[in-house]
Amino acid sequence: MDQRTRNSGLAIAVDIGTTKVCAIAGKKDENGKLEILGIGRVSSEGGVSRGVVSNIDKTVKAITEAIALAEESAGRKFETVHVGIAGQHIKSLHHHGLLVRDRAEEEISREEIEKLIQDMHKMVLPPGDQILHVLPQEFTVDDQDQIKDPIGMCGIRLEAKFHIITGQLTASRNILRCLEKVGLNVAGMTLEPIASAFAVLTEEEKEAGVVMVDIGGGTTDITIYQDGIIRHTAVVPFGGNVITKDIKEACSVLHHQAEKLKVKFGSAIAEELEENRVISVPGLKGREPIEVSELNLAKIIECRVEEIFDQVMWEIKRSGYSNKLIAGLVLTGGGSLLKNIDILADECTGLKSRLGDPMEHISANGDQNLTSPIFSTSVGLLITALEDLKYLEEEDVDIIDLEEEHEEEEQHSGASDKQWYKKIFTYTKEYFETTPDTEF
Repeated sequence: MDQRTRNSGLAIAVDIGTTKVCAIAGKKDENGKLEILGIGRVSSEGGVSRGVVSNIDKTVKAITEAIALAEESAGRKFETVHVGIAGQHIKSLHHHGLLVRDRAEEEISREEIEKLIQDMHKMVLPPGDQILHVLPQEFTVDDQDQIKDPIGMCGIRLEAKFHIITGQLTASRNILRCLEKVGLNVAGMTLEPIASAFAVLTEEEKEAGVVMVDIGGGTTDITIYQDGIIRHTAVVPFGGNVITKDIKEACSVLHHQAEKLKVKFGSAIAEELEENRVISVPGLKGREPIEVSELNLAKIIECRVEEIFDQVMWEIKRSGYSNKLIAGLVLTGGGSLLKNIDILADECTGLKSRLGDPMEHISANGDQNLTSPIFSTSVGLLITALEDLKYLEEEDVDIIDLEEEHEEEEQHSGASDKQWYKKIFTYTKEYFETTPDTEF
């Protein structure tokens, strides 16, 4: 990251989604809110499929345009970005770590926690998979369990439970290559459901137990929090685009017409609609208009959305936290704007739901268009980027030369123990560059 960006407290984040690529540049104001200085939003144009880069050239073109728009609004150039990763290749698992200490009377240090985390990276994974995040759940010191932060405690036996998120190495590398072709360095890579959760969930909800469901164009991302800790993550391999496709095929209309029908006239609940209400869709040149029943449109949508929530409910049960979700369900992403979707969510899951948007993080003087659930992931990525930037400035870490990252960590190993967790979500391109292609 160039020194000018660091000194100004500015950061830029890029959300490479199935339907759009969104770049947001900004900083925090005196109240800790996001002051958005630049935004660029362009269509993915087929470069991304279900959250995964499927066409390098098209994705590079979209990123280039989005970054250019954001830089023009912000009035400056950026050399380093924070990016999100998502897609149906994302998996999660739980693992246990153990460290037997030499001296029980000495305080547990940050370095020992990081050693446990690094040990998780030695796990044997299926060919082509790579660990993205290692998230501590809770610790045990000797016989005392359910400890959230053991730093400063004493004991001989340090154990930890971890939630580990993995993804395909090829998917991550393709994202990095797209950004390199644009001429950008990658400061960090964050799982998009985690970023969305940063933007839309309150601390009270995370403590009480909550499910965040981010309905995007290509996938539906699920994140479960309880006791303030991420307990489960999952990806359902379909989202809003599948609904559009169903409408297109059932009503014999074009894709863009199906999308307009879904957005303007669609509803996730069919039973309250009148059967005789008809929508007229212009026909192709020289052909009669196509009439679509509003009731039938809602039935098509309801069927597919029910399937999404069936998958969500399956993941909730699989997580083991179905009886610990006091805060219920939070819906976000573009698909959450579908009319009556919260009512259907209540019926399908038995949990009370609300619509989640990043409004509370946006400065009153900022672009209020960004308060839409559509931008939850983008705003969450910017929050993460600014937190990383703050950490780097506090630790005086320079990330231009990524190959010296580990040396710098050792030089600053005496820094405040309270800062160690800020690096959990940071994922740099060094790991990809030092991993041989033969692992595929």
